[in-house]
Amino acid sequence: MLRRTLLAFAAAGLVAGFAVPAQADALADIKERGTIRVAVPQDFPPFGSVGTDMTSIGYDIDMAKAIAERLGVSVELVPVTSANRVPYLQTDRVDLVISSLGKNAEREAVIDFTTPYAPFYNGVFGEADVTLAGPEDLAGLSVGVTRGAVEDLTLTDLVPEGVDIRRYEDNNGTISAFLSGQVDVIATGNVVAASILERNPPRRPELKFLVQNSPCYIGLNKDEPELLAAVNAIIADMKADGSLNGIAQTWLKADLPADL
Repeated sequence: MLRRTLLAFAAAGLVAGFAVPAQADALADIKERGTIRVAVPQDFPPFGSVGTDMTSIGYDIDMAKAIAERLGVSVELVPVTSANRVPYLQTDRVDLVISSLGKNAEREAVIDFTTPYAPFYNGVFGEADVTLAGPEDLAGLSVGVTRGAVEDLTLTDLVPEGVDIRRYEDNNGTISAFLSGQVDVIATGNVVAASILERNPPRRPELKFLVQNSPCYIGLNKDEPELLAAVNAIIADMKADGSLNGIAQTWLKADLPADL
């Protein structure tokens, strides 16, 4: 009954000379506007933060600028928090969310995701001369973790007996333990490892094996196939020409994983 009523109203509109509005096309709107609005983080380095000149800097900011350039439009960076980044998209305040966004079933129910553009993972890191293929190789070693973090909870269930897991109250404590040689290796996120490498320390953490992998995706509103295809094509091109790896080297001090 409802369907017949809607069809009747549509027909009446056409008869009266009024066109039924077509579905919006986000990519066409961006091109017509000449600007793409992108939600980016401002308090989560190295993905996004505020530089000394008060401009936004980071992995996600470079990604937003690259997409805008390849679409032939300017970019409007819209600072967001973890809590409001998806609502900003749903209320048409932004066209894309590039804010270290992970994909899960709850989010997939309300927005769409591109292919991954950035690595985000937890792993075990150690110096270059340490060889570890998996949790079983940690026997006899000391491992620093941040108490209650994902890697603490996950690794505890994976390691064999005899592994000395030393828990610290925050990331700074875990970092200090590694740099001072109090622990042989650390289990942490790639972002934390990157922050250590920024200091150019004598002990340099290199990834030995993954504990949990959760790459970052770009979020966009549902039912926007043209915009989704365009951004996916840009990500693929940036992987192929090496420019995305360049962003990873700049901000994460590491190459993109081969399986990203």
